[in-house]
Amino acid sequence: MNAKLTAIAASVALGLAGAAYAQNAQQASGQQSQKQQIDQQYKAAMEKCNGMKDNAKDICKAEADSQQQVAEAQMKVTERDTPKNRLDLEKAKAESQYKVANAKCNDQVGDAKKACQKVAKAEQDLAVAKAEAQSQTQSSGGSSSGGGTSGSSASGAGTTGAPAPSAAAPTGAASSGGAAAQPAPPPSAEPPKAPTQ
Repeated sequence: MNAKLTAIAASVALGLAGAAYAQNAQQASGQQSQKQQIDQQYKAAMEKCNGMKDNAKDICKAEADSQQQVAEAQMKVTERDTPKNRLDLEKAKAESQYKVANAKCNDQVGDAKKACQKVAKAEQDLAVAKAEAQSQTQSSGGSSSGGGTSGSSASGAGTTGAPAPSAAAPTGAASSGGAAAQPAPPPSAEPPKAPTQ
């Protein structure tokens, strides 16, 4: 009787192990096919760029590189949705937007080009600061059920309805309204004086 129970238990365990292995293999093949799809889209975009000239070609290549970078970061979030992977996705979006904007700035010359590049860098820095502040808010809140980062851009990402604590934007980082956060003046030691008449 013990031998029959042992045999049944072993066969059930083997069956479950086989199912788990098959599921892991299926996930790995799904990830592999997703990576292959990203690579194929990148190659197609780069082939399209080969027919272009001058800065249009540089812009096209920057767009192709950016799409690949964001798609790979999105794939990581899809594989394993963690605060770090979501932050990496938002940073990839910000960097990608910067690369394309900077390539477009090369169509300009002189001061206009410098100003364009400064604006592009400032937008990247703002998007990264917002992503980091949002990541800190989500990780300190204990719950990251916002779920709105899968298709939103870094510039459109906001909070999930709860007001963010004032410490969420360190070093004067911009708030979701776009203006720099101003620290409150320190309280004075004396009570305010009443006006004299």
